[in-house]
Amino acid sequence: MKVLMYGTHPYEKPYAEKWAQQTQTELKMVDEPLNDETVDLAKGFDAITVLQTASMGSTAVYEKLASFGIKQISCRMVGVDMVDLDAAKANHLTVTNVASYSPRAIAEMGVAQAMYLLRRIGIFDARMNQNHDFSWNETLISNEIYNCTVGLIGAGHIGTATAQIYKALGARVLVNDIAYDPALEPFAEYVDRETIFKEADIISLHTPLLPSTRGMIGEKELKKMKKTAYLINMARGALIDTSALIKALKDGEIAGAGLDTLADETTFFGQTNVAEKDVPADYKELAAMPNVVITPHVAFFTQTAARNMVQIASNDAITIANGGRSRNEIRY
Repeated sequence: MKVLMYGTHPYEKPYAEKWAQQTQTELKMVDEPLNDETVDLAKGFDAITVLQTASMGSTAVYEKLASFGIKQISCRMVGVDMVDLDAAKANHLTVTNVASYSPRAIAEMGVAQAMYLLRRIGIFDARMNQNHDFSWNETLISNEIYNCTVGLIGAGHIGTATAQIYKALGARVLVNDIAYDPALEPFAEYVDRETIFKEADIISLHTPLLPSTRGMIGEKELKKMKKTAYLINMARGALIDTSALIKALKDGEIAGAGLDTLADETTFFGQTNVAEKDVPADYKELAAMPNVVITPHVAFFTQTAARNMVQIASNDAITIANGGRSRNEIRY
């Protein structure tokens, strides 16, 4: 069995090498992502895995993979919005993801950003470093997490892990999801989104990016939130209308935002030495705000998650190549 690993990062290599040795699989790792320019690298392989947020290219990519005898695309990540699912289906390619490589990793990052914002750390830091102002006053007094209501939009693996952490910290937790899971009842109350917008002090997004969820947080939704509320996004940048968010922050309609992802992140997140002219204006504007914290899509980035992403996706790749089925298959 020969597997090609597209978009390989240095931190993945030890886990990939160990997996290949344990499974006696011939594994080739390449730095390049899968797209029209690199698809021919897959010729002669039985299966592929990918890790990328940029589009995989035109329908020709999927046609070529099928012509090479490849049956699947195993994504070493949760999101599959970079995959043209219609083209994959048309070419009989099974797409898998790693939906639960480490829900705790992403949940912990979201909680960490919320705590950073709740305790005004960015604002204190800016006052001290920019103005040598070491004072405090009533405008900077913080709330404590057990006094807060947290609203989670999306209650899958990551949303559930997030609910459990906030509940353990003493917060009241509200969730909204298209599916009901009774296992979540000890940690959260199911409510509609309007209730979350109205009551939550922290609103955290944990939904996939779909046509129905793109721009789900826009001007109208931001105006419904408390002026003291913090918006946290650990999912996909395009869930939020960035221009509306910037305006809401400037106008004081919400208190702050924690963002591990931005709508235009594929042009600069994950890259080094990005030229000043290539850094998007919306990022610069948000990053300059002391009540905003941004990380470059690294909420997943833990040792546990890296290992699981490689191993689970690679196991799915050879399972499907051998004619089997995976519980991680994307239904379309």
